[in-house]
Amino acid sequence: MIILHQADGRDDRAVDVEMTSKDYYFDSYAHFGIHEEMLKDEVRTLSYRSSIYQNRHLFKDKVVLDVGCGTGILSMFAAKAGAKHVYGIDMSNIIDQARQIIIDNHLDDKITLIKGKMEEVELPVDKVDIIISEWMGYFLLYESMLDTVLVARDKYLKPNGLIFPDKATIYLAAIEDGDYKEEKIGCKEPLVDTVDSKAIVTSSFAIKEIDINTAQKSDLTFSAPFKLTAIRDDYIHAFIAWFDITFSACHKPIRFSTGPHSKYTHWKQTVFYTTDSITIKSGETVTGTLSCAPNKKNNRDLDIEISYEFSGEASSCSETCRYKM
Repeated sequence: MIILHQADGRDDRAVDVEMTSKDYYFDSYAHFGIHEEMLKDEVRTLSYRSSIYQNRHLFKDKVVLDVGCGTGILSMFAAKAGAKHVYGIDMSNIIDQARQIIIDNHLDDKITLIKGKMEEVELPVDKVDIIISEWMGYFLLYESMLDTVLVARDKYLKPNGLIFPDKATIYLAAIEDGDYKEEKIGCKEPLVDTVDSKAIVTSSFAIKEIDINTAQKSDLTFSAPFKLTAIRDDYIHAFIAWFDITFSACHKPIRFSTGPHSKYTHWKQTVFYTTDSITIKSGETVTGTLSCAPNKKNNRDLDIEISYEFSGEASSCSETCRYKM
């Protein structure tokens, strides 16, 4: 059981972290404010829990680093899976609540929480065996902490140490969404929303794969070609992006997707509306390039550019759209 206390001191609640039902501890996290939706995200939380609990042999007697530990839930999973000690790092004030939760669960002898920036803190150990982190943002990289995870990896992870999760792939497809497009003004800012899988008009294309074991900060700036093939006669009003995550260090790899064909996650999907619509027939293709770079003023914001060309039986176009996220 994991105990979570109310911020106002009212009734404490116990949480069974072994449960699998979708409502197994949703209400208990209501007082965490901004963290609530992430903690209610069943796909996210259960994927992390499964990757840790189903691999107790990897965590047993190991030293673990939780980068951006937030409420401390991943740190507690690791401790309960048999880790020798877990160090959780976070620079936000949520860590103050997390400390009390760790104490309430009698895990303060196994978990040490440190408030500060990963780039600046000094751990009381030279190296760790495993890094765990929930670093992903919208479009995978928007407001993500991946660069911080890479810093932690280079500074603290032992040779052949493990990272949970360690693989990520961004996918692109095209959708029909004429109703919304008629209402919107401009298309400079991508829309983060849940897209009905029935709106997808084309095949999907993996535009970026990241291996966190070997990735460098420079890899977060990229330009990738894509080719999308229409699966039916329809119209294209926007491109849509999502990402998949893999815990490949597990005995049996665990994966989850944030795509429109999958169960809801708080990351939803990212929609990039185009200026022009495309009238496309089944089998015809849209080709182009997506470029992504951290914003120079704020490296957790993104500058995204999508250039595409289409020449079909009913229409043709060539356009470059620039977005700020």
